[in-house]
Amino acid sequence: MLNPINKTIELSDGRSITIETGKLAKQADGSVTVRMNNTVLLATVTAAKDANPGVDFMPLQVEYKEKFAAFGRFPGGFMKREGKASDYEILTSRLVDRALRPLFPDNYHAEVFVNIILFSSDGEDMPDALAGLAASAALAVSDIPFNGPISEVRVARVDGAFVVNPTFSVLERADMDIMVAATLDNIMMVEGEMKEVQESDMLEAIKVAHEAIKEQCRAQLELSEAVGTTVKREYDHEINDEELRKDVHEKCYDKVYAVAVSGQDKHARAEAFGNIKAEYKEQFTEEELAEKAEMIGRYYHDVEKEAMRRAILDEGKRLDGRKTTEIRPIWIETDYLPGPHGSAVFTRGETQSLTTVTLGTKADEKIVDDVLNHSKERFLLHYNFPPFSTGEARPQRGVGRREVGHGNLAHRALKGMIPEEYPYVIRVVSDILESNGSSSMATVCAGTLALMDAGVDIKKPVSGIAMGLISENKGKNYAILSDILGDEDHLGDMDFKVTGTKDGITATQMDIKVDGLSYEILENALAQAKEGRMHILGKITEAMPEPREDFKPHAPRIEKMTIAKEFIGAVIGPGGKIIQGIQEKTGAVISIEEVEGVGVIEVSGTNKETIDAALKAIKSIVAVPDIGEVYEGKISSIMPYGAFVEFMPGKDGLLHISEIDWVRLETVEQAGLKEGDMVQVKLVDIDPKTGKFKLSRKVLLPKPEGYQERPPRQDRDRDRGPRNGGGGDRGPRNNDRRESHRD
Repeated sequence: MLNPINKTIELSDGRSITIETGKLAKQADGSVTVRMNNTVLLATVTAAKDANPGVDFMPLQVEYKEKFAAFGRFPGGFMKREGKASDYEILTSRLVDRALRPLFPDNYHAEVFVNIILFSSDGEDMPDALAGLAASAALAVSDIPFNGPISEVRVARVDGAFVVNPTFSVLERADMDIMVAATLDNIMMVEGEMKEVQESDMLEAIKVAHEAIKEQCRAQLELSEAVGTTVKREYDHEINDEELRKDVHEKCYDKVYAVAVSGQDKHARAEAFGNIKAEYKEQFTEEELAEKAEMIGRYYHDVEKEAMRRAILDEGKRLDGRKTTEIRPIWIETDYLPGPHGSAVFTRGETQSLTTVTLGTKADEKIVDDVLNHSKERFLLHYNFPPFSTGEARPQRGVGRREVGHGNLAHRALKGMIPEEYPYVIRVVSDILESNGSSSMATVCAGTLALMDAGVDIKKPVSGIAMGLISENKGKNYAILSDILGDEDHLGDMDFKVTGTKDGITATQMDIKVDGLSYEILENALAQAKEGRMHILGKITEAMPEPREDFKPHAPRIEKMTIAKEFIGAVIGPGGKIIQGIQEKTGAVISIEEVEGVGVIEVSGTNKETIDAALKAIKSIVAVPDIGEVYEGKISSIMPYGAFVEFMPGKDGLLHISEIDWVRLETVEQAGLKEGDMVQVKLVDIDPKTGKFKLSRKVLLPKPEGYQERPPRQDRDRDRGPRNGGGGDRGPRNNDRRESHRD
């Protein structure tokens, strides 16, 4: 028997969100539907009863999936069914995962699967803003241990005002778009893009988001109480030995602390830590280690974490010996590779990105065929993280979620700096060759340099920095770290990435791993990040003050022009004959499409001569014939009463026999003209009713001395009366019939 339970959240703009449980997917540990207008999400959560042997982490998997039927569409491709996750689905999954993961108990290691499915949408309300709420609500109505609830909202700034969970159409006008996840008390995650906003504006947006999230969290608590799932399942996923924990700390801490303050590089430090751990294990037999190895690993990790944190908080010493605000040494080299259209190496400490830029034409656009987004992308950024970048000996198996997420952050950081209506399709590829902290921010810096090296006239250079946090006593004692190392990210409390120009922030991503992060800490972190960004930006502009004046010699050249809508067909020609002919003749690549009522043409080629030739051919097609202009035309056919001349591509005019020469001609051939000949003619008239063109050759020739005008040929024929039984008007009849056929 169904017994659904509902909870409605009223929004300030008149919309509402309804959470319902007890109707669908009841065999899952937790299941809810979340509905806003016509957007409907189903979220389910299931968890194993026990942890797998040897697992000492949180094996959480979040999958967000959109059904094409949700928007009344068929999937593309031959299979006509949903396939692997799109980048958008992966990014949405990551947003939810990053908000949920820190809130599972530290000693809970059972596999947890969260599935969020979009089943209905009208294309207006944005479902990714509801995914976090749906996932957390499913956990709230389950008995799975979770220190939530959380929720996520999108905040946009439109015309100076903040809007919570804007529609797709409203978001198009925004200069700030951030997603925020939080509990009732604390911010957990922030990610978004901006158009050079100030730090104070971003902080205000986070506060607006948190107020909306609090209401959604309270609704989940009420729903959990109504369902009766406030008491969670019992579990025992860790075996602990407090005597062993104490022994590891006593025998290892001082040694670990000495390494933590020694300022060694990454690999030397890792080797030293490993030796301490190995030395400690030597006191045990193989049988004892088989029982205690997993616990020793956990306890030793805690010792490393404590030593690193105490060194920073007590002595202000970081693992590599830097001060908390100090940026690692930077070296830059542009134009590093001869083949790509642009390239740069950006190295900051032990993190290095080799980034390339490729310029392409319209044919290189990426077609996006997501459920709610059918569009084309002209600026692409791809991020690769091979195992050798961290010294790992393992194979590289394609692109993972991390690569998609890091690439998206760098893409957001840079895309606003590409000039509007830029004719080239741009692909930026960052290959991380070394990594020890914030390779995504190295990608932003290297991407800026590679774009300028390629001659892309970006609006302003962009730099990025990753900030860390070490805190204790609910944030009462803390240290903010600039340009964090990998270990400082892993063992610290925050990973806060900020990118921007000299005038403001362009993108951000923040993950919080502790409770009690105050707005004061956020404000200080943003201020310190700005100082670091400006330092790095100075290094970038020192290496390359501005984009190159011209492209590399082997880069494609593109010229863009617009034509009237009615000429699109003339340029393409029947079956593409005209446009293909121009491409074959000139060697250029031509694309044409209708945009907002006009034809937009892109012509690309490897040199200026190729492009100019193609443009000349196109302009001749779309040019409007002008009375009085002189043209070089080709005789397409000869008739008894004159010749038809193609004086512009696709435009024929009649060169009447009387307009060929000042001398009276009985036949066209008397003037030495034949089909295929090129002849110079002048457009003397355009019939206003029929649009037919009348040409003259004789007006371009010197008039003979003593020349006297004769009566029009047609009148003289009529005066002579009928000839050959056909009457004096046979010529004009043939003329009319021919012109009708030609036009």
